[in-house]
Amino acid sequence: MGRGTDRGTRYGRRRARAALDVLAAAVVGVAGCDAAGGDSPAPSPSASKRATTAPAWDTSPGSVAAVGDSITRGFDACAVLSDCPEVSWATGSSAKVDSLAVRLLGKADAAEHSWNYAVTGARMEDLTAQVTRAAERKPELVAVMAGANDACRSTTSAMTPVADFRTQFEEAMATLREKLPKAQVYVSSIPDLKRLWSQGRTNALGKQVWKLGLCPSMLGDADSTDAAATLRRNTVRDRVEDYNEVLREVCAKDRRCRTDDGAVHAYRFGTDQLSHWDWFHPSVDGQARLAEIAYRAVTAKTP
Repeated sequence: MGRGTDRGTRYGRRRARAALDVLAAAVVGVAGCDAAGGDSPAPSPSASKRATTAPAWDTSPGSVAAVGDSITRGFDACAVLSDCPEVSWATGSSAKVDSLAVRLLGKADAAEHSWNYAVTGARMEDLTAQVTRAAERKPELVAVMAGANDACRSTTSAMTPVADFRTQFEEAMATLREKLPKAQVYVSSIPDLKRLWSQGRTNALGKQVWKLGLCPSMLGDADSTDAAATLRRNTVRDRVEDYNEVLREVCAKDRRCRTDDGAVHAYRFGTDQLSHWDWFHPSVDGQARLAEIAYRAVTAKTP
């Protein structure tokens, strides 16, 4: 029995050593999966960092730059045929508007850390130059509202082709990304121009201003509702919808870009929200509504 016991003891020891060897191999194998050269490489440091850092969209950016056209300049909101940037939905200082910049930064900081590079009459082809100027300030958020003037032309045939509109917006976004790789971008949809016509045409003064050449593709011959006028206005309406689709599609390709999901286009501007000089551009109250829409989009936890 003593010899058998020795053999059993040695056999038990060999089994124990074998088990330890298998366990060690298993531990090495698991470690190897997490190490460089393993079957399943460990996450790179940058990937690990991305997993623990804040999401791409910051709901409280520290500075704002605005680009776009007359709406963002507050055109006709304070006086006839004049810019009024203090009531701009994006960067204005007026308490009546409570602009996007003021809502995000507070009035004092907004005065120091928000800038308006929009230009009345600008079209999408002008956006790259505006973005280039804005980038010099290194804003954390760039607010964009552009495209209405691409539809507001002398005739429907003069409207910017959709393909060109896309190329121009993509160029502006590429320029912005080259100069400001981490900046966030808020893109407003283009208002429903036909809705603005239907509201403003009830005012005689507004229609007189329209005759000075304000958006003739939509507002020309304002009282006519014959087949030709209806087709013309519907053509403009459809082109604006196409432009808005371009804005959504291009923005969706950029993880730091967010649209209003069509909220401005869907907003039903009434006479209180329209300029009391041209009955087409937003009034001070209309600018405040645009600021509300922008703030909700920028501060939403998800797009």
